[in-house]
Amino acid sequence: MRSQELRRLSPEIDPLKLSMDWTVQDLEKPQILVEDAWGDSLPGSYHLLNLSQMASKGIYSKGGKPALFHVTDMCDGIAQGWEGMNYSLLSRDMICNMIEVHWKTQPMDAIVLLSSCDKAIPGQLMAAARISEAPAIHMPGGTMMEGPGMFTLERVGTIYAEFKRGEISKGDYRFLQRNACPTVGSCSFMGTANTMQSMSEALGMALPGSAVMPAYKKDIGHMSEAAGMRIMKMLEERLTTRDILTKKAFENAIMVHAALGGSTNAILHIPSIAKEAGINIKPSLWDEINREIPFLLNIRPSGKYPAILFWYAGGVQGIIAQIKEYLHLDSMTVTGKTLGENLKELEEQRYFDKIRIYLDNYKVRAEEVIASANDPLGSGALAILQGNLAPGCAVIKHSAVPKEMFHHTGPAVIFEDERSAFDAIVGGVIEKGSVIVIRNVGPKGCGMPEMFYPTEALASSEDLNTTTALVTDGRFSGASRGPCVGYVSPEAAEGGPIAVVENGDMIEIDIKGRGLNIVGVKEREEDPDTVVGIIRDRLSGWEPPERKYGGVLGLYTSLATSAMEGGYMKY
Repeated sequence: MRSQELRRLSPEIDPLKLSMDWTVQDLEKPQILVEDAWGDSLPGSYHLLNLSQMASKGIYSKGGKPALFHVTDMCDGIAQGWEGMNYSLLSRDMICNMIEVHWKTQPMDAIVLLSSCDKAIPGQLMAAARISEAPAIHMPGGTMMEGPGMFTLERVGTIYAEFKRGEISKGDYRFLQRNACPTVGSCSFMGTANTMQSMSEALGMALPGSAVMPAYKKDIGHMSEAAGMRIMKMLEERLTTRDILTKKAFENAIMVHAALGGSTNAILHIPSIAKEAGINIKPSLWDEINREIPFLLNIRPSGKYPAILFWYAGGVQGIIAQIKEYLHLDSMTVTGKTLGENLKELEEQRYFDKIRIYLDNYKVRAEEVIASANDPLGSGALAILQGNLAPGCAVIKHSAVPKEMFHHTGPAVIFEDERSAFDAIVGGVIEKGSVIVIRNVGPKGCGMPEMFYPTEALASSEDLNTTTALVTDGRFSGASRGPCVGYVSPEAAEGGPIAVVENGDMIEIDIKGRGLNIVGVKEREEDPDTVVGIIRDRLSGWEPPERKYGGVLGLYTSLATSAMEGGYMKY
């Protein structure tokens, strides 16, 4: 074992360990790094210490010695709309880096990872892929309960915009705002947190049925204990991350994502995890898969129900059961069995019948939450767009776009920051038919914050939602909905065409044709060759903006790759 080899190399290890809660007998046991995102930063992390202790109980029961380490994450909801959001994406890479530090400086033999939310899950999975020689298992931290009247956090942006427009009273706004998050766990919609929990299970890195569990039920503690027990068996079997995170596993995850209608932020995270595993995920793969896989999940923001009903309807395994004919069922998972073997075992145990009984409490049938592949809600969830405005591609979540906006052409209205765009939308300045452009907010621009408030203001407006679009080199919240195109690459700070778009330029968004193009200037359409010449002339006079950030944000904006590569720091 690695722990014993390092003990022989460094005689100081034993006395230092013995000064804590280690016994001489513990020193001889397999030593397991229990790495969580516990902290007071957000409800998805607040309860993780309890789950780590349950995982430790499982490790102890199988003869191992756990050691708890913590790298807490940040909350996108708390950082939303101000400079704190600039630090969100880079926090993923910092989490990954600190786990590498913990592993490389400690005599450990295997890893249990525990996290619930947007950046901690991909950060931990990136670390697991980087430390590919180690057995590793991920335990998702589960999902919070829904609020009153099925109200969930992603609707706070909507009611805020409605309140700013005078459409609801301050009292009604305050009541819903203060009761949107009634328990611990990740927010109860298919945002980035629940998307990445689902991706972990689809990749085979989490136990079957563990993603999007109710964070407040006893089951999640028992599942955490089972994860601790299982890591000991993985160590015995020498089952490592290298055996699990294969190209087939990533293709499975993208297929499940398409069926879920998951967050567009997975476009950033899946390629970054794959890169650590030595696998290249191209944007074209997302589009190919989303054209083929049926969209099945009736969960907000694309659907009707809170995310907690997803788990009761069958969760990730329920999705796998519906699209199994597309999946690589022979992919290995942390159970030591394949994806297909796990599903067969659950079906034999009548797993789905048992958990779906809870849906009776909501007077909802499983089929209303997870549609049949034979009668889907649509085709895929994402579209990869490309054209003279986005030569390196862009992304739209068409499962959350009104059908009227699948093809739209309108004049550009340019903004250089999120707040100015939001104020213009709620202030009634934006004319119907426009294309709002928010630029210089990509990875190198300012860290790639979410443009959540402008998208929610747009989506919550009856006049604008079916007439007006938004295009940005920034990213979106997993809660975002409506006619919003993001992740435009190359970004403005890199000299992409979005840097030289001018007010009145005509922008065409064509979801079916997968196009994103400038098609005219001064509110008049021109032939394609003329437009290409105009863009070329403008770019010839463009100068890169001065780097304006220091500290870790300055480091990130200097080293970040493009959004379509994953937005990771390239050393």
